[in-house]
Amino acid sequence: MADAAQAMESSDDLDGLKQGLMAAVAAAANVAVLDEIRVGALGKKGRITEMMKTLGTLTPDARKERGAALNVLKNEIADAIDARQKILAEAALTEKLAHESIDITLSPRPAAEGRVHPISQTIDEIVTIFASMGFEVAKGPDIESEYYNFEALNIPSAHPARDMQSTFFLPAQGADKMVLRTQTSPVQIHTMMNRKPPIRIIAPGRTYRCDYDQTHTPMFHQVEGLVIDEHTHMGHLKGCLLDFLRAFFGIADLPIRFRPSYFPFTEPSAEVDIGCSRKGHELKLGNYGDWLEILGCGMVHPNVLKNCGIDPDKYQGFAFGMGIERIAMLKYGIPDLRTFFEADLRWLKHYGFLPIDIPNPALKNG
Repeated sequence: MADAAQAMESSDDLDGLKQGLMAAVAAAANVAVLDEIRVGALGKKGRITEMMKTLGTLTPDARKERGAALNVLKNEIADAIDARQKILAEAALTEKLAHESIDITLSPRPAAEGRVHPISQTIDEIVTIFASMGFEVAKGPDIESEYYNFEALNIPSAHPARDMQSTFFLPAQGADKMVLRTQTSPVQIHTMMNRKPPIRIIAPGRTYRCDYDQTHTPMFHQVEGLVIDEHTHMGHLKGCLLDFLRAFFGIADLPIRFRPSYFPFTEPSAEVDIGCSRKGHELKLGNYGDWLEILGCGMVHPNVLKNCGIDPDKYQGFAFGMGIERIAMLKYGIPDLRTFFEADLRWLKHYGFLPIDIPNPALKNG
């Protein structure tokens, strides 16, 4: 009889508590008030929590029934609070949207002023493509001795190629006659003298010659490549340049032609042409039936290998070189070489690149 009396009293007690809490939840005007109700009912010192603490004073049967009823009440109040909170949140959002707006007539954020120079961008593209083929970047000084710039490359003092390069000569350093390098080829010589094969490098950098017109400037940029090992042959050279030129210009079927030529530092040597069209006032690259010379290449001359202490009977390889401005002009439609160095911000804003631009798909995988 005592347990039945306790159960009846508990039921009445919980029914009243439930009605009061449900009414308070329904009347809550905002989330802050609702949170106070939650703490007062379900918090560490909340009314339902305190009731749960008294279960230990009841008989087993009464404790079981009372505990189940308290758990039901606890879940019902929690569900009611969650439902009311969603309603209040939606109402608050509706109120906010009704009284707040964005003035779309405001000016947009100003565009970033800085630009990546086309030369820097082109070098990044070249390095990325050749890096995917296993090449590493090598560097060397801009001021070289005549030996590294000419003689080690199989260009002796009486060779006519020296006269063709319009060299800047500098005061001698002891017995060494000094020049501003006319090509990045001396980097190849330094590398071969300081490292043992296999070698696979590209050498981008500044070069200097006494020329100045629409297609020549006293300073310009070149990139040269060198591969030395025991097995590389002309077929590897052709495949390497074919892959590079098609990747750089983004033309999968770009025609490539190799013409026999002469360079003192390679044997056999070749000029490389790419397909183009010269009709009208615009030069277009592609399979249009015409050709444009783009770079020079060949198998490294045995004399160059000997000059660098490499046995030409055991090792061989190929080398190539091209003007960075030249291929940048072709790819990005820049008509005059001299504008690269005139520091005209208007030109740079037009031809330059934002730092986040990726004009070459090859860079997406870099």
